[in-house]
Amino acid sequence: MTAPQSSAPNKDKLTVFYDGSCPLCAREVAFYQKLRGADGVEWQDVSGCEAEEVQPGLSKTEALARFHARTADGSLLSGAKAFLAVWRVLPAFRPLARLGQIPPLPWLLEWGYRGFLRFRPVLQRMVARR
Repeated sequence: MTAPQSSAPNKDKLTVFYDGSCPLCAREVAFYQKLRGADGVEWQDVSGCEAEEVQPGLSKTEALARFHARTADGSLLSGAKAFLAVWRVLPAFRPLARLGQIPPLPWLLEWGYRGFLRFRPVLQRMVARR
């Protein structure tokens, strides 16, 4: 179950754009949403978005292909940088976020995320069957 989607993101919060039709993504976001601090994030499932552009500078296709977040200052992050931004908001994950900023970990996290994306379709089918 995902949080209700609003039409405009809250400018004071981190906004996460995720593919709610992906069983892996939906489970991960549901996990994050249960954690303390999750109310500091605006969660937007873009799978049902009818517009081609989810936000200025972010197409629906891009948002469905990779994990994205927009910071309160308007910066658009994707991949490992977006995960680190989410982790900074969630107290349970803050130590990982701090650790993940130490070079070369940001590069390694992004490399790992890109590897995951290659296997995501197979993993989605496996999770959907369960």
